Amino acid sequence: MVDTRQAPPEPASAPRVQPMSGVDTAWLRMDNEVNLMMIVGVWLLTPAISLQALRDRLQRKLLQHERFGQRVVSDATGVHWQVDAHFDIRHHVVPVTLHALPGESPKRSLQRLCAELAVTPLDPQRPLWQFHLHQGYEGGSALIARVHHCIGDGIALMSVMMSITDGGASPPQRSQRGLGAEKLAHPQPSLMDGLDMARSGLRAVNDVAALAFMADDSPTLLKGRHAGDLSGRKVVAWSEPMSLADVKTLGKGLGCTVNDVLLACVAGAIGGHLRSRAQDPAGKEIRAMVPVNLRSPDEAWQLGNHFGLAPLLMPVGIQNPVERVFAVRRRMDEIKGSYQPLLAFGVLSATGLFAKPVQDVVLGLFANKTTAVMSNVPGPAVPLKFCGSTLRQALFWVPTSGHVGVGLSILSYGGGVQFGLITDHKLCPEPQDIVDRFEPEFEKLMCLSLMLPWPGQDF
Repeated sequence: MVDTRQAPPEPASAPRVQPMSGVDTAWLRMDNEVNLMMIVGVWLLTPAISLQALRDRLQRKLLQHERFGQRVVSDATGVHWQVDAHFDIRHHVVPVTLHALPGESPKRSLQRLCAELAVTPLDPQRPLWQFHLHQGYEGGSALIARVHHCIGDGIALMSVMMSITDGGASPPQRSQRGLGAEKLAHPQPSLMDGLDMARSGLRAVNDVAALAFMADDSPTLLKGRHAGDLSGRKVVAWSEPMSLADVKTLGKGLGCTVNDVLLACVAGAIGGHLRSRAQDPAGKEIRAMVPVNLRSPDEAWQLGNHFGLAPLLMPVGIQNPVERVFAVRRRMDEIKGSYQPLLAFGVLSATGLFAKPVQDVVLGLFANKTTAVMSNVPGPAVPLKFCGSTLRQALFWVPTSGHVGVGLSILSYGGGVQFGLITDHKLCPEPQDIVDRFEPEFEKLMCLSLMLPWPGQDF
């Protein structure tokens, strides 16, 4: 039996107080009255696991990642991580019960609970995370995790979640952590000749200008511009998994990536939703801020936020699925050759060092030109075990900042891929309508693609 009241273990030579990076400070301070910077995830487990087994596992495995045993403190010198000397796992791993409304399905009840937790602040006097365990969901357990974004980004938290599963690898010891921990995955100037440097410099200047003078995207029912446009009440939805192999096959046939295909389906689903609400999306494009990972996979255990943001205009007004996927491919190719993610990372790092009002003004300029935030996180290809049970389905929702009211998430896991959506109730009270259009959009794209002339065919 684990002593639930003991302070988290400290790695050898770990300081009790550590400065928080500028970019993590920026994410910490993005909380506002309508959006909290929490990543919310759900694991569906079969059969059920016990609360004590969950607490024992997290005490033993999760707390090997030092951030989960540290609380946030602020003083005149800045923001810091401090070991919580009064840590108690019972405050962070709690039982919860679904209360179904009349005629409500278990899935709908779970979605409502997730939405309520997404707007419930974490205790600022404790480490900024909490797990909620519901027993009896579809013959097993539903585990809801809430983690503040200042602890880590989606790639880092996926690494953490992998580490706590049965047989998951522990993070490297502090003595094994080399200087490579600080490098970012971007082109090194030493590898470029003079001409390439000139071209890169010109591209960087153009990308700075593109970010600074970014035009507003199309106004739609989903776009929030001011505080009054959002209610602060969230609604969540998710799709059932569909075959990742089918998505890969279709993408290969079209000469597109998996992301191109999935994002085209998302754009089609949103366009269909707008049409069903009597808003013609023809000629409209909405901007989604797409995270771009800036570190190598073997450094994900470090936690923190190491990603940039790239603005992607989604062609929600294009009805033809084939035309739409090629439009998405062109725009994704532009992002891949852009310095904008690195520039956005630099902006976040710098604003975290400013006073919060200055940060709010700077980041507000980007939020006002954006309709949605989108995240695509690759998970393990095979189903995992957790406390002896099978993790049959994994979900997550990305938080939104400023007055953005739509968060889109795509997660691959166990051979499937699924779509999650979190929206502000005032902008989109029924996000399930968008989610339910996702797979039909894929099927339409598949059907039309099969009718295209393929190389080697004789017509």
